[in-house]
Amino acid sequence: MLKNIFKHYVYPVATLASSIIGVGFLSLPYIALKIGIWPMSFYFVALTTLVVFIHIILGQISLRTPDFKRWPGFVGFYLGTWPKQIIMVTMTAGIFGVMLVYLIVGSQFLSVVFSPIFGGNALTYVLVYFAIAALCLYFGVKTISKVDFLALLLLVIILGITFFEGFSHIRASNFFLHTANFQKNFFLPYGALLFSLWGAGFIPETEEMVRGNKKVLKKVIILSTLIPAIFYFLFTFLIVSITGSGTTESALVGLKNFLSPGVISVALLMGVITTFIAFIAEGFLLKKIFMYDLGVKEFHSWVLVCCVPLLLFLLGINSFIPLISFIGGVLLSIDGILIMLMYKKIGGKPIIIYPLVIFFVLGIMYELIYFLK
Repeated sequence: MLKNIFKHYVYPVATLASSIIGVGFLSLPYIALKIGIWPMSFYFVALTTLVVFIHIILGQISLRTPDFKRWPGFVGFYLGTWPKQIIMVTMTAGIFGVMLVYLIVGSQFLSVVFSPIFGGNALTYVLVYFAIAALCLYFGVKTISKVDFLALLLLVIILGITFFEGFSHIRASNFFLHTANFQKNFFLPYGALLFSLWGAGFIPETEEMVRGNKKVLKKVIILSTLIPAIFYFLFTFLIVSITGSGTTESALVGLKNFLSPGVISVALLMGVITTFIAFIAEGFLLKKIFMYDLGVKEFHSWVLVCCVPLLLFLLGINSFIPLISFIGGVLLSIDGILIMLMYKKIGGKPIIIYPLVIFFVLGIMYELIYFLK
């Protein structure tokens, strides 16, 4: 009985939840500061509900699709060749964007920890982080890409350390800080929260994990999406209650003024490790796409995978929140539209499909305007 519970619930939930959780949540306290903690709470409820619903729909699609297909294969199976080509482009762009996010945040953590000891500017630590990651990708440290659960565990440890060390600094008054430019920033959480909660690409793999008892898939999807959402919500409230107006774009950096140097160094080093693990995992995935789907030679694939994120950073695309907002609000909204079109193919209700397509289109328009201005 216990073995079945782990096989059909615990392992699939742990896999999907740990795949959803990434560094996007580090932006949420700063965004909450910009629009207010209570409007942010509304966004948490609304977008968590939306993403759970989208994940359930994709789960239904997955159950009706031949096994051993992944996200591009789903799109090709239901919508044809050119939508599959679109998803290959958006998927590649999205992975490059995510790798750039990890490069920005991981190198920032590295700089905060080591610059007081060794000196050097922010660019120095970007290059150090990049060089180590590029070497790992070149020599094929494949085990790094298989420890998502370790990354999740480290993030939970960071939250625990932050709570116990920062408890005495919690101020309820920080929940009521005046938020200037509230109207200007009102839609700011959309892309970042979507980025942080989205796990659609991992649902086909989760569906295969519950093979033999696929009726549990819906429960697994709901629980796996709610766990990150609750984690994010608690983290956001905790950080804002501690750092208040001193909350930074990547939340852990702002804690250095409130926690002891040793504790903040440990937390930031864990942050470096989690971003590094994720950077390598995404890099391996994209390298395989270039090699096996596009026919690019291995060395050239490695060069592309490594150098594009660094080049984007050097070109000035190095702001954390606008980047994850663009990925979430544009690229993932395109995924949402494609999911709705696939849902239509299996007999989905128009009263659900068309309003959500319009919603995602409006989200894309807003994020493009916000990102390009």
